[in-house]
Amino acid sequence: MITPELPENEYERQLEVNKYQLLDTLPEESYDNITALMAYICDVPISLVTLLDNNRNFLKSHHGVPFNESPREISFCGHAINSEELITIVEDSRKDERFHDNPLVTDYQAVFYAGATLINSEGYKLGTLCVYDTKPRILTSEQKNALLAMSKQVTNLFEQRYQNIKLIELQESLKKRNEDLKKFANVVSHDLKSPLANIISLTELLEEENKGKLDEESRQYLEYLKSSSNSLKNYVDGLLNFYQSDELLKNRTQDILIQDIFKELKNITDSDERVSFHIKGNCKVIITNKSALMQVLINLVTNAIKYNSKPQAEIEIDISENEFQYKLSVSDNGDGIPKEFINNIFNLFSVVGVEDKDGNIGTGIGLASVKKIIVSLGGEINVESKLEEGSVFTFTISKKKQAS
Repeated sequence: MITPELPENEYERQLEVNKYQLLDTLPEESYDNITALMAYICDVPISLVTLLDNNRNFLKSHHGVPFNESPREISFCGHAINSEELITIVEDSRKDERFHDNPLVTDYQAVFYAGATLINSEGYKLGTLCVYDTKPRILTSEQKNALLAMSKQVTNLFEQRYQNIKLIELQESLKKRNEDLKKFANVVSHDLKSPLANIISLTELLEEENKGKLDEESRQYLEYLKSSSNSLKNYVDGLLNFYQSDELLKNRTQDILIQDIFKELKNITDSDERVSFHIKGNCKVIITNKSALMQVLINLVTNAIKYNSKPQAEIEIDISENEFQYKLSVSDNGDGIPKEFINNIFNLFSVVGVEDKDGNIGTGIGLASVKKIIVSLGGEINVESKLEEGSVFTFTISKKKQAS
């Protein structure tokens, strides 16, 4: 018997074997189907998917034998991965000096062997798809081609597994980063809110106590201070809401009457006599996460009011449904959105740079939160807008997504 030598790149090859995380895993139907098929095609009792590990030959699939590993020093596959040929064939191992006194031959009658090397995308030889018989034989060209074709399918399964591993690792990394960002947003928001509230209160107190004593320039400075503090407060609140929006989605779905939505939204606009508010559509009830839906609608409605310089603000909400989803649109007759900003308004921190009716500029967080919630509800959102004519925000909510 001749023990197979280790490849010159054995260290790197072993790392490639390890990265698929297949060693010592349980049998899987996708591999077992391949070995069963190859045993049938080649008309042999044994077919294996093997991975050459440090000192053993691990059998990821073992059709026709009860064990799932054997010593590497006696493996036929150890010789196969050292061969330049894509398929290593031993027609009668009893006449081959490498194997004639091998325990696999003397104890288990492994007389015939054919192994197609499993070569990964990096060019490393990981193991084989192989077949054994207890008697000498010759494979036909069709059987050889089948063995080669199915060996490529095995490596494809390896690569798919590796891509899934990388995807899971990426998801875990993104999840951790998102959790860290949430913690950061909470800490920053908490640490900034109190001093900001103090600045705003002290500014208003200073303004009140010195009413009639300040010149125009001093009053302007106080106004700048108050305006800047309020803008920063809105920014902090928006950032916190963005990262807390996931918490809203943990609430269970419920039946929401459209008339109740109308009442709640109307309460927001009742203090402003210049706002005319309407709801229409063929939908009477929406089954969804109420907190999430209301945050979306409140954001869109308040934007429609803030960015409207006309004497009378018109806001209309149209709600309809079909078998698969709800469709809602919020339209207004406001100032509209500049064309060059349309494609970016749902991106976090994307700011149009246009002042609202009170002279404030948005934070670029509200619409990002809106999109995040809608996507989580299985829908999508888009906008159409014309300057000085108004905007229409249309979004959907999946009914299928609501089952819980």
